Amino acid sequence: MTILTRAVAAIALTAGLAAPAMAQDKGLVGISMPTQSSARWISDGNSMVQQFEEAGYDTVLQYGEDDIPNQLAQIENMITQGVDALVIAAIDGTTLSNALENAAALDIPVVAYDRLIRESENVDYYATFDNFQVGVQQAGSLVQGLEERFPDVEPWNVELFGGSPDDNNAYFFYDGAMSVLQPMIDDGSIAIPSGQMGMDVVGTLRWDGAVAQSRMDNLLSANYGSQPIHGVLSPYDGLSIGILSSLKGIGYGSGDMEMPIVTGQDAELPSVKSMIAGEQYSTVFKDTRELASVAVSMVEALLEGGEPEINDTETYDNGVKVVPSYLLEPVAVDMSNYEEILVGSGYYSEDELN
Repeated sequence: MTILTRAVAAIALTAGLAAPAMAQDKGLVGISMPTQSSARWISDGNSMVQQFEEAGYDTVLQYGEDDIPNQLAQIENMITQGVDALVIAAIDGTTLSNALENAAALDIPVVAYDRLIRESENVDYYATFDNFQVGVQQAGSLVQGLEERFPDVEPWNVELFGGSPDDNNAYFFYDGAMSVLQPMIDDGSIAIPSGQMGMDVVGTLRWDGAVAQSRMDNLLSANYGSQPIHGVLSPYDGLSIGILSSLKGIGYGSGDMEMPIVTGQDAELPSVKSMIAGEQYSTVFKDTRELASVAVSMVEALLEGGEPEINDTETYDNGVKVVPSYLLEPVAVDMSNYEEILVGSGYYSEDELN
């Protein structure tokens, strides 16, 4: 009887100690990211898992690997699992309406993460960067680079690349860039020898670097046999690497062939190293740790009966509603400030960049 009494007492004590730990389990959050082929999305996913868990939430993180049915199935499985909230960076922002209806029926709030989910009323909030400003910064750095590297040339020969047409952000990037470049095209400062303009022409499906490289090959062979190219507007580092491979393949960056000014976005490690090596000119840094923090704060507020902090109620119309949003500021990065911005913030270490 003494042994039994002690056992019961031990169980009671253990239960008493476990209660506070269980109280910290605030819920289960499903995180759906588009692909692991980009280091950027891996960083986003890891940052959110870490911050949600520090806040007392369990998480389910899955990557769709740029396969739309795969991401849809993953989201539906998360709903079946009983997640309390969803954070979704959509591969194609127009394909999730049915799944989000199921989520809404179960009172599961949805935060769109960096990519707007379109054609659905069941998107509660949107966490992203000022995507129009990203394009403005890309075009601004392109012009800055052209002035530095080719000061005596007029017009500058430039080609334009856009992001994936199924990503709403791609249009904001392009429109932001063209707000800077179109006046210069109109006044003759910039020429587009291929004549290829507009997202329906210059878009790059799934942000595929190999597709960008192939298109750059074709642009060079068709338009630059007797004239040099001076700049390329690239909206994403993964495209920039492919574009640079094409340029280097025909001799740019060696001998007397100056490397054209090539922009980018996301400050991915290969592109930052390329920038240091004198190839890619610039990138736009979007601190995924800050964006993850915004998404975590939104979910916490939603699950605890509060109101998420927002700073934009006009920009992001998804075709059904204007989604209340929080926009973070991007930062243009080039050789003049990469150490301060990327190393100084702890995003990369010096060793990683060497």
